[in-house]
Formats: sequence, structure tokens, C-alpha cells
Amino acid sequence: MKRKKQTPFQEPAVAEVFKSYDGTAGTHLRELREIVFEAAAATEGVGTVVETLKWGQPSYLTPKTKSGSTIRMDAVKGNADAVALYFHCQTSLVPTFRDQYGEALTFEGNRSIVLDLNSPLPVTELRHCISQALTYHLSKKKRRA
Repeated sequence: MKRKKQTPFQEPAVAEVFKSYDGTAGTHLRELREIVFEAAAATEGVGTVVETLKWGQPSYLTPKTKSGSTIRMDAVKGNADAVALYFHCQTSLVPTFRDQYGEALTFEGNRSIVLDLNSPLPVTELRHCISQALTYHLSKKKRRA
């Protein structure tokens, strides 16, 4: 996936973490980062996404609108061939993603989408999952109304 330009880092500490990722893991994680920002910009109600570190991992939040659940990303510990997007395990996000994309994506429990470094990123599916995570709280409010 070719990108025109990289979204500037909001915090030097996040930029340093991305510099530490090697090879294909780094490429995939930088692509995932751009997909997060693209999905946020294209999804109504998300507002500004803040990039920070949580547990040493690049994390994406919606503090102004409070529309979404935090998304984290990192290389998978103990698996040199994978990176992952992490979601709050007590949400219904990963079970929902599994129902929607069980054939196209790989999951670990109720907390992550695991991505094989030897395969291209499934951009369409990831963009949709990320959009759902970034609007998780908005969707819950709509269901209650």
C-alpha cells in the first residue's frame, strides 16, 4: 500500500517507538498507523485522534469526543512474524470483528487482531474494524436511545 505522506507524530516518544520497529514489522505498523488516521478522518463523530503511548505501545484515543475505545498496536511478543491491533477486552469489539471478518482476519481471544507479516494488510477490513472501535461509545449510545 503506497502512502502519499506520513502523518506527523504528535509525541516524540511515539516516534521513537516506531523507529525501534525493524523491517516488515515496522512497515506494517506504520501502515496501520496511517489506516487509523485515515479511518478517523473518514468516520463521522470521531473528531481528533490523539496518539500517545500506553504500556509502551502506540495508542490512539478520542479524548475530545469520547466516541471510541482505545486502539493500541505493537509487534507480537514471541512471534517475529506478526503484529497486532489491540482493543479493550471487555468490549464487544473483537467478537463483532470475528463475526464480520472471521474468514479474513486472525484474532487472539477478545483482545486483538493478529496480522501476519508475510501477507499484505487487509486494508478494507482493518479500516472498517478501526472505524467501529473509534465510534464504539457512540454506537452504544445509539443502541440505548
